[in-house]
Formats: sequence, structure tokens, C-alpha cells
Amino acid sequence: MSVKATRTGIVLRPDPTRVLFRPFELGSNTRVLKIIARVNALSEPEVEQKLGEVIREFGSRHYKLERFFLKRFDQLKPHLLTDEPQSLERKLLLGAYFTMEYSLESAALFNPSMVWHPDQTNVPPGYKRFVLSLRATGEGHISSISFRMGYIDEEGKIILRKPSRYVTSPEIVPNHQFNRAQFERKLYELHLSNSISEKMLAGLGEEFTLPELETQVKRITSQFRYNAEYETIASGLLGLARANYEVHFDEDQSLDEKCIFPTSPNETNGIEDARFVQFTDDNGEVTYYATYTAYNGRVTFPQLLETKDFTHFNINTLNGAEVSNKGMALFPRKINGKYAMISRQDGENIYLMYSDDLYFWQTKELILKPTYNWEFVQLGNCGSPIETEAGWLVLSHGVGPMRKYAIGAFLLDLNDPSKVIGRTKEPILSPDENEREGYVPNVVYSCGGLISGKELIIPYAMSDYASSFATVNIDELLNELTAGKPQTVGSVTSQEVA
Repeated sequence: MSVKATRTGIVLRPDPTRVLFRPFELGSNTRVLKIIARVNALSEPEVEQKLGEVIREFGSRHYKLERFFLKRFDQLKPHLLTDEPQSLERKLLLGAYFTMEYSLESAALFNPSMVWHPDQTNVPPGYKRFVLSLRATGEGHISSISFRMGYIDEEGKIILRKPSRYVTSPEIVPNHQFNRAQFERKLYELHLSNSISEKMLAGLGEEFTLPELETQVKRITSQFRYNAEYETIASGLLGLARANYEVHFDEDQSLDEKCIFPTSPNETNGIEDARFVQFTDDNGEVTYYATYTAYNGRVTFPQLLETKDFTHFNINTLNGAEVSNKGMALFPRKINGKYAMISRQDGENIYLMYSDDLYFWQTKELILKPTYNWEFVQLGNCGSPIETEAGWLVLSHGVGPMRKYAIGAFLLDLNDPSKVIGRTKEPILSPDENEREGYVPNVVYSCGGLISGKELIIPYAMSDYASSFATVNIDELLNELTAGKPQTVGSVTSQEVA
């Protein structure tokens, strides 16, 4: 009999009360000017009265709301008709008229990924703190990355901390420095490298900033107005630069108050399915990476997010001949001196990839095909490989009749992951009657679990609506994957070392 997961009964449902503030964009300069004119026609007492109403109604719902109002006012300055000084209250009120609330998880909270928290201080004896990332979907079906924090106690019980009422998107910082050689290599991979791009980069140094690139591109394109090829290359250069950026949260913000909302041109329709992994470099340095899918409404783009503290994040494009489709997942350490990924470029088979450069992936090797009836439609990973003494444990998803998604697992050789040691012939978790109804019916799906003691903990989504947790005895699962040969996790994995 095949191993089956045990459900915990914990359910994380979307909470429409968790709102953040976003710019309210009207898309019409005429309407912007009219609104500014109407606000500026108010007397100072009227401004103070209306601003007071706004602060009383919305101030307790948000973190540092007035700071954002002032930021929005600064963005409106080009539309002001004069340099006449404005009172602080009028600036705040103008900012409020161009700000909106957005309920980031009103539609769904799903596809979770789980890693150990980088900060294990002040944790009760026997407990361990974890980070749970989730795909939050709200108005317009736009997806972002939301976070929760919790603990696993000495008995393996999962304890989720109640999230804060506040949710805030971060300060966005375009990459302050680009390396020209790497930038040119990315242009080549995107088929944007030609004599026009060479002209646009010619005036830049070996390191350059986004404003410097924008100035140079503007200068060249102004000499060739109405030339479609120049416009195309200019758009590609600036799009690539803006897809590589940093986000910074305030140091005093709780993890569950943080939300990474779509920012770059690649992400206009969402950030999907972040697969977090605690990566340990050869020198022992730990970085948390997440591969995710950026979607602009037409095309998906695999991208990479990295952080050491879940306060400061770098977002970078992934490039190379084999960077395509969804579901790339990074191994938690280098293998034989190279970075390694599990991937699925063709939509149905699982591949192994190696690279000397974390941001460029040129080759792939097929390692698994759909074999059992519950996975005949497609195979994919459910997060990054987990290191055990028996091998690399990978959670997988399979799609069968009626597009039903189920979760299984396979085991790869530690030194040569192209060698498949074993795979589950039956799912370890399939949607039950309480899980099969949702935005996408008949789906259980995960973006990454972890091992705690003798239990594999699987956070999983239920039909693209809500999320839960299940557990599997790790020894029983490894025994099944190694055809019954006794296996123990011993000192377990690089993922368990916080």
C-alpha cells in the first residue's frame, strides 16, 4: 500500500479585510488636471475637514498612510499649473484622491511555499520558526506574494501566527548599478542585440544606472523619430532594465505585513507561484531564493527573487536558451560545483538543468516522463528538492483525467540527480470532497515543503482558492521510494539548518 499524507485540518482562507494602498491611476491627463483643480478650489478649512474624514476612516487600516499620500503628491507635481506653495494638508488630500485600497487576497490565497525563518532567536525551546509565502490574488486577478509566519513545536504541531491588520507594498528601487557585460549578454539572449542596441549602450560605462540608460536611449531615439526598429529596441532595453529591481520594507515591519506586488513590465498581470528555497553557498553563506513566474497578460517570464532577511529583496530576470515555461525550482546548494534546477520546459516532462551562472541557463536533460495514470497529462515539481541522506526528495504534481491535480514524490541521487532512485506510483495527496471546489476545481498543489524531525510537511493549495497543510512520515516515504530498503534522515538536510 502506498504512503498517504495526513491532513492537519488547518485552513488558510483569503481574507478580504487585508487591504493595502496603491496608486489610483486614471490613465487620462485631462481627468487628473480636473481633479487637482477641484481640490485646489477648496478653502483651507474645507481641505482640513475632508482630510480629517479620510484619516479617521482609513488611517487605522494602514501603515504610514500619510507618508504614501505625500509620495503621491510628489508624483502629481508635473500636473500642477503653478509653483504656488501648498499647505501640508492640501498635499495630503491631493495624494489621497490619487490613492486606492486594494484587497490583495480577496479572490484567493494559494500555492504556498515553506522555508525555515532566517531568525530563530527568542523561539521557545523545541520550537522552530518558519516563513510561509503564498500567492495572493485580488481584483483583476492580479497575483502578488504574501507572507505568513508560524512555528512547529517539539511534537510537530503547526502553529500559525495571526497576521497583522496592516499590509504594505515596499519601496521600489530600480537596480542602481547594471554590469554592462552581463546586460549585453541578456540582450543577446532576448534577440535584442544589434547595431542599434550598440549605439544606445555606446555612451555608457562598464557600470551604469537606469537613469543613465534612459538618458542615452532617449538621446539616440530622438535622432531617429518614427523609426519602428529603434522604438522596438529602445522598449526592449528599458523593459529589461526595469525588470531587474530591488524592494525594501521598513525594518520594523512584521513579515505578515509585507507584500511583493507586481512592479516591472513583465509582471503587469501578476507574480505567480514563488518557490522559495534556503540556499547554502560553498562558503556557508545562506541566501533565500525564489523562482517565480511573471505574467504580463500575454507571455510568462521565469524570474528570480533573492533575500537574506525577508526585508530587502532583489528581483532579476532569468535568461538563457532553456529559460521558458513555468515551474523552475532551484536545488538548495550547488552540485559538483554548479547551480542546479528542476524544470519543465515542454509542459509535461521533468528536466534537470545545470549552470555556472545563476542567471543564465542554456541546457537541460530529461529525467522523468508521465508514467502512471494519475500523471498522464503532465508532470511538474511542487517546489525545490529537499536533501536527505537517501537522496534529493522532490514533491511532484501530476495531472490526470478531468484535469485533476494530485501530489506525489520522487527521489534523485545526491551526487548525480539525473539518476532517478524511485517515484511514487500513486499520489500521496489528492483533492478530497472538501478540497475539490474552488476557482480551479479538483486541484491540490504546493510550491515547496520542508522536513521537521521525522515529518515531511507539505503546505498545499486547495483548488486555487485556499491553503492547508499535510504531513508524511519521512522514513515511510523514503522506504517506498527506495523499494523498501531501510533509510533514515539522520542529521537531515541543509534546509533544516537555520
